Amino acid sequence: MSDQSYDAQLIEQTKQQIKALVAEIAQLSRTEIDPQEFYGEMLPRVVTALAAIGGVVWTLEDQNRLTLQYQVNLQEARLPVQDQEQMTRHARLLQKVIRSGEGLLVPPHSGSGEEDGGANPTDCLLVLGPLKTELEVKGVVEIFQRAEAGPSTQKGYLRFLLQMCELAGDYLKSRDLRHFSDRQLLWTQLEEFTRLVHASLNPRETAYTIANEGRRLIECDRVSVAVRKGDRCVIEAVSGQDLFDKRSNTIRLLNRVASVVVAGGEPVWYTGDTSNMAPQVEDAMQEYVDESHSKTVAVLPLARPEPEEKERDRPDEPAETPEPVGALIVELIEDARVPDRMRHRVDVVCQHSAVAMANALEHESLFLMPLWRTLGKARWIVRARNLPKVLLGAGLAVGLVLAAVLVPYDFALRSEGTLEPVVKRDVYAGVDGTVDQGKVFVEHGQAVQAGQVLVQLRNHPLQQAFYKVEGDLLTAQKDFLSTQANLMSNRSLTPEERGRLTGHLAELREKISALTSEQAVLRQQIAELTIKSPIDGVVTTWDVKRLLENRFVRQGQRILEVADPDQAWELELHVPEDRMGHIARAQNALYDRLRNRLREVVLQRLREKVPDATDDALAAETDRQVAQVPDAELRATLRELSGEDLDDQLDVTYILATDPGRKHTGKVRQIHLYAEVRGEEGNTVRVKVDLDKSELRPEHVRQGAAVTAKIDCGRRSIGYVWLHDVIAWGRKMWFRWF
Repeated sequence: MSDQSYDAQLIEQTKQQIKALVAEIAQLSRTEIDPQEFYGEMLPRVVTALAAIGGVVWTLEDQNRLTLQYQVNLQEARLPVQDQEQMTRHARLLQKVIRSGEGLLVPPHSGSGEEDGGANPTDCLLVLGPLKTELEVKGVVEIFQRAEAGPSTQKGYLRFLLQMCELAGDYLKSRDLRHFSDRQLLWTQLEEFTRLVHASLNPRETAYTIANEGRRLIECDRVSVAVRKGDRCVIEAVSGQDLFDKRSNTIRLLNRVASVVVAGGEPVWYTGDTSNMAPQVEDAMQEYVDESHSKTVAVLPLARPEPEEKERDRPDEPAETPEPVGALIVELIEDARVPDRMRHRVDVVCQHSAVAMANALEHESLFLMPLWRTLGKARWIVRARNLPKVLLGAGLAVGLVLAAVLVPYDFALRSEGTLEPVVKRDVYAGVDGTVDQGKVFVEHGQAVQAGQVLVQLRNHPLQQAFYKVEGDLLTAQKDFLSTQANLMSNRSLTPEERGRLTGHLAELREKISALTSEQAVLRQQIAELTIKSPIDGVVTTWDVKRLLENRFVRQGQRILEVADPDQAWELELHVPEDRMGHIARAQNALYDRLRNRLREVVLQRLREKVPDATDDALAAETDRQVAQVPDAELRATLRELSGEDLDDQLDVTYILATDPGRKHTGKVRQIHLYAEVRGEEGNTVRVKVDLDKSELRPEHVRQGAAVTAKIDCGRRSIGYVWLHDVIAWGRKMWFRWF
């Protein structure tokens, strides 16, 4: 290959590399990376494309001060940083490019052509290009190039750099547009936040608006608002949560943090270091951070607006300090860095929130404010066009109230219960024993007769005790007979020997009597090892063999239940204790009716029997006789005297869970005297209800079937029937309070 073709190929490769670098810079100019990162990517590529020694990106900061933003190989360019005069002239050279907005080539150790102008203090050729947008110049790109190249090549360097500066200018213009757009969005959000936060004078609504809208404006993870109540603060709202548990550990700790910070009156920013905090603030903050795991927590007191300046009585009198009304808590959960933009937004939100909360709390503290607010909302009632509707509605309401008070309606109390046979017996173990395999002789649902063996128990110690007593009894009896025979047949016994034998005979007689009684008891206990059915019926215990076989049972333990389904059935209801008053009043009303009718019958019979007696005497005698009749005997006594059979039992309507489509009726037969605790139902009273078994279908009659019943308690006003539970609850509360 010839040298010319090799040079051409190398030139072509170089061009391709430069084009690739230019394309990369163009791609970077369309991204949204930070300026520092953009310059860090652009400048090395420009230096590489120009094969330069190095380069610097200078940007304008406040007061037109140039700042080195990024550099490549600045030390190799040998810029005399220590020489103040040389650096001043170099800075003037850069300022000239900024003022003119045009590129510039400056040979080594030469000036710009002006006496007070800048100069190049290095041994390199300076290629300068401005970083500018359509509005202003924002910086300068300075390339340190070798000075051996000819004039045309140097101009090529300048053209290339200016092209790259144009791409950088496009990046700066896009960034400015984004910045302006963000500022416009920020102002829009701030305007919306200001409008919403001052829209209500309700402290709770204001707190929720501050929390939710403030979080959106600040762009943080969580914002909470605490309201001061006395010496402590209470969290009123948490962003993103309509409801929260105020007794939770997190809220309790946050209350403490807000309270100690508000007491100090100074804002607190926690980013991981608590060394500069007051001890009480440090302790409270550390406990809360350990619980919430937040990396950044800012607690800012919400102080009332400062009052207008007023004349002081004395010049040395201190100015009045606004009193905090609450606190704003801002949290970042994953990031411990706090950008300056976030601090600025937090300050803005804090200022507006303080004013809004102070106004809302002051408005809420006005005397009788809830009453005035209610009256204000009710103004539409007195408007002329609404008055007919209001009067009609009021008339309907009054009519409904009068109907609820005056219209009678059947009053029935609902209760739950079960269907049970009247004749049923629980079978208990008479003694301790073990049920061996195969010693359970019945199964669930099996018909049994009274006296039939159900279960056989085994108790070896009891049987051993019986055999021992039986042996002792036989020995005592033999000893008694031999002693008695010796006493009667031996005539040569001395009086002392005869007395000793007589005493021994008496002891044996007592021992035999005791052993006989003990044997009878043991025989009875052994007999009780055989458990028999107490009645004719059916075994209702489920899976009897699995329940009892190979198990030890104790004396008095319930092991089986036998019921007679062919006899009568009843309902066993469990009525809540707080409803028994209604049933008692209804029962007493029935007894009063029977007693009044009995009084009429007795009075009539006394008049027929003693026609000359005065009315007062007859009435007194009638009251005396009627008072002697117990409530339970009123019905029978009246039937005996007059033949009338008035009902003395409350009516019950019920439905079975096994037959929910049909209603049945019954009569209250017995009410338990005492209440008992029954699971979650609390205190209940058992009520037994007689029913007609013929009304029930055989397939629906099942022991323990669930029943829903209503006990007739007479007639009461329809309002009381509907609201009797509410009325009872109100009476309980009144009793507890007063």
